[in-house]
Amino acid sequence: MIRPLFTEVLLFLAPFALYAAFLWATKNEIVHPDHWPVSRIVTLTIVALLLVLGSFLYFANYTGAPIGATYEPAHMENGKFVPGRTR
Repeated sequence: MIRPLFTEVLLFLAPFALYAAFLWATKNEIVHPDHWPVSRIVTLTIVALLLVLGSFLYFANYTGAPIGATYEPAHMENGKFVPGRTR
């Protein structure tokens, strides 16, 4: 559960980090309020939310078990533990 959450948080923070890297590369003051107007923060937030939404759609459509697969829960077989799997 931590991996999907970590992925979404990183995708949300990516536009802000890229903008901060851009400011640093152009030798501007990163924390100066003039470089972070409300309109720029709103734009970065919209881009971040679109990235998160895109990742939700990607993970929902292209990961997980194939269509029609059935889950076989973990069980003991001949005294040995058999982990859960999809068939």
